[in-house]
Amino acid sequence: MSDFAMINCCLILGACLLSSQAVWSQRVRVEPEVTAYPNGSVNLRCEFINSGTTKLTQVSWMFERNEGDRHNIAVFHPTYGASFPNKDFEGRVSFTRGSLENPSIKIDKLRMDDAGRYICEYATYPSGNEQGWTTLIMLAKPKNSANAIPVRAGSSEVVVASCEAAQGKPEATISWITTIAGRYNHTSVPERDGTVTVKSEYRMIPTAEENGKEITCVVNQRTQNEPRSFPLKLVVEYPPTVTIDGYDSNWYMGRTDVVLTCQADANPAPTDVTWTATSGQLPPSVRVDHNRLLVRKVDETVNTTFVCEVKNSLGSGKKELSATVIDKPIPPPSKSNAGPVVGGIIATIIILCLIGAGLAMYRKRRQSMENGEGPPKHKPPPPMKSGSSTEMLNKPQDKTTAITETQPLSNYERNYYETNSAEPVTDLDDDNTGPPANGGTPTVWDGSGHPPEKDDTTDEPLPPYEPADQNDVEANYANVAREESFVSKAMLV
Repeated sequence: MSDFAMINCCLILGACLLSSQAVWSQRVRVEPEVTAYPNGSVNLRCEFINSGTTKLTQVSWMFERNEGDRHNIAVFHPTYGASFPNKDFEGRVSFTRGSLENPSIKIDKLRMDDAGRYICEYATYPSGNEQGWTTLIMLAKPKNSANAIPVRAGSSEVVVASCEAAQGKPEATISWITTIAGRYNHTSVPERDGTVTVKSEYRMIPTAEENGKEITCVVNQRTQNEPRSFPLKLVVEYPPTVTIDGYDSNWYMGRTDVVLTCQADANPAPTDVTWTATSGQLPPSVRVDHNRLLVRKVDETVNTTFVCEVKNSLGSGKKELSATVIDKPIPPPSKSNAGPVVGGIIATIIILCLIGAGLAMYRKRRQSMENGEGPPKHKPPPPMKSGSSTEMLNKPQDKTTAITETQPLSNYERNYYETNSAEPVTDLDDDNTGPPANGGTPTVWDGSGHPPEKDDTTDEPLPPYEPADQNDVEANYANVAREESFVSKAMLV
């Protein structure tokens, strides 16, 4: 047989053995994993199913804390009964039914070191030993705690709060919730019984403003139904900061019952408050009531500087106030109506400006219309030559318009139309014998550069320019309706 064939045979045989072992192992039914707590109890179930012709001779429970290190803790024989050979489990382990088909056991007074793998093994004939194993996981609820650590205000980073989840299994996780600028660090310490203690510290640079600020420690762990929160308030200690209240700069002669109050911000709380005067002894009209200075009557003796000093366990702080005594009381400020008055004046000015602008625009528009500067209401008719039989405009049906358009022209307007009725003159031809190039209209200039005295075409000389009387022009202009005229008012140069 070749080497290749031998290898194939070995592989097939090994696969068959593994398959048969898997089938046999499936007949020992156990729970793959169970959990329990210290000082509690746990049931480890085991049964042999589908035994058929297989004969069950004995069943044993073995405990394996570490891989390969097995110890018998309980044995059941149908003839000799139950036995418990391991002293560590003596009095804590027992069979629940006491039969070969169902040899489940119960372990009481559990310890953390009972965690491990428990093997239920059957001795059978003729197949040999068959087994199944259950992993026991020991859980431990951590002992949670958190506290704020009193610190003194300074410029160095220190631990201001700590949180701990002690002797938990599995290991707990800790987080912080706060708006305070800082950082935190965790440490995990394994315990001898298999549990783990987790510690977390929050560090920051403490200031007086951070005193009393909130910070929350949150612990998460498998045995807890929900996260555990521990709200804390920071404790930052600092010496007193002092202020004096009650002085209104109106200490006039004869005033009575004036009170000054010494306020101190400190942690721990102030233990001592002292009032003094820089001039020496306190005035005789002054009485001290802890942090209050009572002036029964204002006179020249209280025209001094008062000093309040406050002490606590960390140090002291003080504040000075210089009082000035005046002859007469300061009159109370009268209620001023300046605001509403100024507002009313501004509103009135704005309204007057708007009205003035509107009137100016209206007058300008009206003046433009009177001066004829506005656009025409309709397209004006073209001018016609003087003496033509054609009317300047087609007579409209409206009688008013027709009468207006047929009114006689003034002398000035007649001269205007007559002098402009001819076509523009050009002298493009050198030969003057032919008809004029401008269509029969007489030339304006002759060859000498002087205007002709007599028209070559007509026997009548051109009418001389006669300026019309201004009164006639304005009178005739007024007779034409403005809406129906296209010629603006004449301007004399």
